[in-house]
Amino acid sequence: MMPPKPPARPDKVSLWRYLRLFRQDILSAQPARLYHAWMAEFRTPFFRSFMINQPDLVKQVLKQRPDDFPKSNRIAEGLRPLLGNSVFLTNGETWKRQRRIIDPAFEGGRLKGSFPAMRQAAEAMVERLQGQGGPIEIEAVTSHVAADVIFRTLFSIPIEHEVAAQVFTRFRDYQRSQPILNLAAFIPMPRWMPRFFKRSTKRDAAEIRRLITQLTTERMQAIKDGTAPDDLATKIMTTADPLTGEYFDTEEMVDQVAIFFLAGHETSASALAWTLYLMAQYPDWQDRVAAEAEGLEEQSFAVMSKLRLSRDVFREALRLYPPVPMMVRQATCPEQFRNRDVPVGSQLVVSPWHLHRHDRLWDNPDGFDPGRWGTENGKICQREAYIPFSTGARVCPGAGFAMVEGPLILSMLLRHYRIEVVKGRVPVPVAHLTVRSKDGIWLSLSPRQ
Repeated sequence: MMPPKPPARPDKVSLWRYLRLFRQDILSAQPARLYHAWMAEFRTPFFRSFMINQPDLVKQVLKQRPDDFPKSNRIAEGLRPLLGNSVFLTNGETWKRQRRIIDPAFEGGRLKGSFPAMRQAAEAMVERLQGQGGPIEIEAVTSHVAADVIFRTLFSIPIEHEVAAQVFTRFRDYQRSQPILNLAAFIPMPRWMPRFFKRSTKRDAAEIRRLITQLTTERMQAIKDGTAPDDLATKIMTTADPLTGEYFDTEEMVDQVAIFFLAGHETSASALAWTLYLMAQYPDWQDRVAAEAEGLEEQSFAVMSKLRLSRDVFREALRLYPPVPMMVRQATCPEQFRNRDVPVGSQLVVSPWHLHRHDRLWDNPDGFDPGRWGTENGKICQREAYIPFSTGARVCPGAGFAMVEGPLILSMLLRHYRIEVVKGRVPVPVAHLTVRSKDGIWLSLSPRQ
């Protein structure tokens, strides 16, 4: 079976062509040599940036010395109107305090409690698809179900709820207009210089925050009245920082809910859409996942232990199409990596997009092979070169949540529907808030007998 054709990779890229491609889309600008290099330097008169693919350097930056390499503030600028001072953007003691309050909500026992809501969202998705014929833009389907999961698990309301529906609609517009990485993230700008955003982007961000504030305020009142459901929002709002005894206030909670929606909905939607595209390309794997999904007759959380193949397929899709393609850190002290000086203020780019397809690390790096996770190479690379949720202190707190949600929804859909590619509609990955397709991912669905 032939592996999927890898994304286009220019052999050589001049500075000006790189900048032009970067403005169009960050993934289109990446030259082929970066999928082989251990480290690469990108230097202009304005800034210096280093991409690191060597596993021990990635480990040093993300796991061993995270305080020396905080998240770049330049990344935060583009997302600040929506995310405020959420845990995704903060550094230092503020970030540590936020994680101490948030992390307990995503512990193993809480995942079991969230499972019924995830399953209800997956079943609602199957019902919505009934009777739909012809090609379907599958990113719209996965965005809808992922948003439904977030609202059901976070606020105990379905996507059809009036406020939830408005948030989802606004976010759909925001998603396409705000890339997570752009040139502004890499070019130093003085703090006094104004940041320019599209008027529609700012308007959508403000409206999303207004709607989230409404949900948050109502939940805080329900907690005071003793009528709040036992969901993720209640858990987070009633968890005190074990060191200070402080709780999130309304503004802080709005910031966190915004990132939960972005991270929990946007990344899951991206990962699921690309997984379904791969399933359409590989019908043999699709049929195996569908056969395994017969185990979904069991309603309890224990069914997840039976969805091993679905989990491996989803894991492989996360390798080939990591939702967050690049992470940017900033050097706070002078360093030397691979005999190169890394000055203070330099940007360090850790790229799952490259690391997951690195030809000196992975066997068949561009190929779709869920069976690789049982091989020696796959096991080594999973430990050293697989970071779809980041790693170290800043690993996504919802990683375990995503690894339940993704395989569950995938299995539920393939249990009921067979999916096929649409001729002439080959998706081209581009970086918006997450890795999406330039013109959507079009698939044909037909009921399974």
